[in-house]
Amino acid sequence: MPFKIIASQCTGCSACESECPNAAITEKGGTFVIDPKKCTECIGHFDEPQCMAVCPVDNTCVIDTSFARYQVRA
Repeated sequence: MPFKIIASQCTGCSACESECPNAAITEKGGTFVIDPKKCTECIGHFDEPQCMAVCPVDNTCVIDTSFARYQVRA
């Protein structure tokens, strides 16, 4: 499942944007959003999702259960 950013908790600090290995995070209206089509949960890049690891506000980058889990292509 891709991650999403809870807009009401996002401070707009941009820490997550440069850490995303898939360029899935962009700024929109003063907060940041994650494109679920690009988010791979950092699988194959890092041991943990980097947006979640660098976000200064706990529970702002969370799993978006409205999308299927990312599948690694063989």
